[in-house]
Amino acid sequence: MAWVYLAIAGVFEMGWAIGLKYTEGFTRPMPTILTVGAMIISIALLGIALRDLPVGTGYAVWTGIGTVGTAILGMYLFGDPATVARLASIGLIIAGIAGLKLLS
Repeated sequence: MAWVYLAIAGVFEMGWAIGLKYTEGFTRPMPTILTVGAMIISIALLGIALRDLPVGTGYAVWTGIGTVGTAILGMYLFGDPATVARLASIGLIIAGIAGLKLLS
């Protein structure tokens, strides 16, 4: 169950990372409230997951999910560049996440 909590925490990490863009420097109330809520949920779920997972593995997977998801959403939502080097780097992060999961 810890891996499920960790995956959901990673999704909420993507939410708050993308949400930061929409807050416009925390000047827009609703995006700010949603972003802060996503931050709290993400950290809380990470904490729950870390009861059963090694901290290094859990934290690395959490940040990896957030990094990959945010990078992909940035390309889709904001037109961030989708170069071969960027996509290959995302692939390496995914490989690292998979490796940590398989070895834990």
